[in-house]
Parts: sequence; C-alpha cells; structure tokens
Amino acid sequence: MVAALLAVTVGAVATPVASAAERPKWDTRVFAMVPSPGFPAYAHVHTNGRVYAGSYVDRGSTAPSRVFEWSPTGTPVRSWVVPGQALDRDHGVQVAQQTRDGKLVLLETSTSSILTLDLSTGRFQRVVRFPAGAVPNYATWGPGGALFVTDYAEGVIWKVSPGSRTPRRWFTSPALEGVEFGTTGIRFRPGARDLLITQQTAAHGASAPTNGHLYRLPIRSDGRPGTLTTLWTSRPGDLPDGFGIGRSGHVYVALAGLANQLVELTPYGREVARFPEVPLAGENGSPVPFDTPCNATFLGTRVLVANQSAVAGDASHQAILDVEVGEPGVAPYLPTTATF
Repeated sequence: MVAALLAVTVGAVATPVASAAERPKWDTRVFAMVPSPGFPAYAHVHTNGRVYAGSYVDRGSTAPSRVFEWSPTGTPVRSWVVPGQALDRDHGVQVAQQTRDGKLVLLETSTSSILTLDLSTGRFQRVVRFPAGAVPNYATWGPGGALFVTDYAEGVIWKVSPGSRTPRRWFTSPALEGVEFGTTGIRFRPGARDLLITQQTAAHGASAPTNGHLYRLPIRSDGRPGTLTTLWTSRPGDLPDGFGIGRSGHVYVALAGLANQLVELTPYGREVARFPEVPLAGENGSPVPFDTPCNATFLGTRVLVANQSAVAGDASHQAILDVEVGEPGVAPYLPTTATF
C-alpha cells in the first residue's frame, strides 16, 4: 500500500494464462481488472485456489471499500461491500491473510481494525482494533499462531497473540520510521525463524531518506524480537512494497515508487535482476504497464502483482497482473492455530 487513497471505475476482465513451459521469465499478462473503487494493494491466493483483493478509494470519496474474488484463471466470481468504515476519511481494506478455517483476514484503515470475512456466509466481524493513528498495512502469521502486522504510519510491528483481541507493540525501531511512506510487507520464514520486512523510506539517518530497505528480524525462542539487520537497500524513490518468496529463497519485491519495477533478490539480499530493465514507464509487455505495483504473490510459478495506480488514479491500470518468474513460490505460513 502506498497512499491508500484513490478510486475510479473499470469493468472486470481476465486473460487466459498459459503454462509455465510456454512462458519465458518475466512474461506479463493481465490476470484481472479491478472494478470500482479500484486501487488494489495486495492479491491474496487462498487455499481454496481463488484470488482475493481489497480496494481503497479516491481521496474525498465516500464510496465504501470492496473485497473482490476471482477464480484461479482470473474470472470474477463475487464481491462484498465492507461495512462499518469511517467514510468521511481515507479508507481502504487489505486482504492480508486468511485463517486456518478459510476466513479472510482484512486490515481496514479508517477504523484501524482487523476484520474477518466468512466466505460461506458473507459475514464480516471486527476482531481487533488498533490504537488511533495506526495504519495496519500487511500481516503474517508467526510462531504459535500470533499475527504480526506492519504499521504504515508508525515504526512499529504489532503482535496479536492467540486468543487475544488486543494488539501490543512487539517491536519498535527508528529504522521503521519512514518519511511519509512507511513499513509495508512482512513474511515469516519458519525455517529461519525470522521475519522479512520491507520499509519504503528511512527517517533514521543511516541512509538517504528516499532509500527503502529489506530487513531481517529474528524471532527468539522466547518469542521476543532479535536484532534487526538490513539485507538490501533500494535505490532512491523505489518504495519497496509487498513481496513473495520463491522456493529457491529468492525474494521478489514490488517497487511502488518511481521505478515501477519488480526486483529479484537472493536470500542474502543481493540484487539479481530488475523487471522491466528500464525504470519509470513500467513497460512490461502487457496491455497494462506497472503503475504503483504493490506486491508479488505467488500463484504457481507466477507472481500476482496488484497495480494500484495510486498517484495517477488511472482506472485502466488498476489491475492484478500475472508475471512468470520461472520458479514456484513458498506459500505464506499458515499454522493450525491461525485463527481468532
């Protein structure tokens, strides 16, 4: 999520997706267009095989956010209107995770809340509320069924423990303090017992303010955070956002800033490639260029990229794009205790 702000209307369409054997690396297709209110920031691949994304709205709009559902090939299936938002302020919803029993885990910005959506009944439930001013952005399940949530507005990682509906400040650091653009993606790696975290800008003075980072944060055996280290520092204005992890351990990060690119990193943070090679225009070979690409969620050997068009607000660019990367991904961690 970059600005979580804007909205326009566009119809939903899908493009058939070829097998990996027929597609070269970085081949990009349109998986689905995102209808109004548009402005998707993350695409979640559910264990039921379907794909879900939430929407944000144009600044000043009172249209409620929606949650959209697509088939594995990008055919629109259903959508739901998000209830209980504060429509007189910036509002949006991120389909950030799911529970073990299949409910969607939604991060709602106007009320700083976690909601669940029961796909069988269409029922929303507010399960957690963060303190005023928090902007929940991305989430990952971690050890013991705890949910860790990044905050786009503050330099904090929130933790919601199993059985609790009260989030606590689990980790804070000046390194997570951004300059307008804050902390974004987060993924738990059970083998390494650590969190990977992306940060869009830096206010702590260790690097130029416009440089973003990919951090590693171990989780100690007692559940407390270890020492935060930097795996990779972006170029100025890249604004690293959500990311996916390949089976090789490579990390594919969406650059939501000026670059309009995807970057591939080794597990140790060495930059392997950028796509497209030429930054700025986002020309990826598909009918829809990268325009504020916000995440890279694995579906088979491809990553699904939510194209937010946060600045231009171009409805014809607000889409879920399908990018072949040539290796299968590692599914987000989903323990048996992943529930509320």
